[in-house]
Amino acid sequence: MSSPTTAANPVLRVAPAVPAAAAAHFRASLAFHADVSDVAAGLAAEGDPGFVVVDSRSTESWDQGHIPGAVHLPTSLIPEQAGQLLDKSVPVVTYCWGPGCNGAIRAALALAERGYRVKEMLGGFEYWVREGFAYETWQGREHRDADALTAPVRAGDCGC
Repeated sequence: MSSPTTAANPVLRVAPAVPAAAAAHFRASLAFHADVSDVAAGLAAEGDPGFVVVDSRSTESWDQGHIPGAVHLPTSLIPEQAGQLLDKSVPVVTYCWGPGCNGAIRAALALAERGYRVKEMLGGFEYWVREGFAYETWQGREHRDADALTAPVRAGDCGC
C-alpha cells in the first residue's frame, strides 16, 4: 500500500524492484553494454584487449571520424562480410553515432543472430569524442579536450 507521499512522487509511483531482481537486471545490463571509458581502457592496455570494436555506420560517417583500430562494418553489410572480418571466438563491441541512434543495437542484433558474442558501447562515437579520446578521420588522427559534462577533466578515471 502506498502512502500519500509515495503516490504523489513520480519516482516512487512504481516501487523499486526487490534487491535480488534489481541485481539480476543490472548484472544482465552489464553483459550487454560497455561504456566508452571501459572500451578505451581495454584498447589502451598492453597486449590483446580480448575484443574487437565494430563501427556500424556508413562510409561517410566512418570518414568523418572513428575509433582507432575499429573495424568498419556497416550494419547492412554484416550478413555478407562479418564472416570475413570477424572471428566468432572474439567478443565484439558495436558502436554508432551516439545515444540518439540505435544503429549499434541493430548491428549487435545482426551479429548475435549470426553467433557472435556482442556488447553495445553506450554513448557511441559522440561520447568517445566528448570524453576526450583520440579518433581518426579521413585526414588523420584528431583529439578534443574532454567535455566536463561527460568526463573528469583533470582525472584519468571518473571513479564509477
